[in-house]
Amino acid sequence: MDKKKILVADDDPNITRLVSKMLYKDYIVLQADNGKEAIDLARQQNPDLILMDIRMPKVDGYTACSAIRADHVTRATPVLMLTGIGYEPNEKLSQIGASGYLTKPLSLQNLLDVTSEFLPGNK
Repeated sequence: MDKKKILVADDDPNITRLVSKMLYKDYIVLQADNGKEAIDLARQQNPDLILMDIRMPKVDGYTACSAIRADHVTRATPVLMLTGIGYEPNEKLSQIGASGYLTKPLSLQNLLDVTSEFLPGNK
């Protein structure tokens, strides 16, 4: 069985390294340092799931998520927003097409549970 691809987009290299380390055994992990790079990688690699920070340079997570949703190649890809804020307006997340969100700091078990829940074919 082929490993599923997960795109992790965060401007904090410590977060991308941590999430990649948590997921690398079971998934192919792609990394983006900003929203523009996340959009480009999503279009090129067509990942099975995207974990994306909200606050990033060049293009923020809200705008990147909207662009990913607008693209015919990536519109069905689940996008989970990563945030250091313990609350986010659910209305704004649904408006941009986010599938949900995770708060930082991330726990391994929570990350694995949510990742498994949102990957196609795992429900």
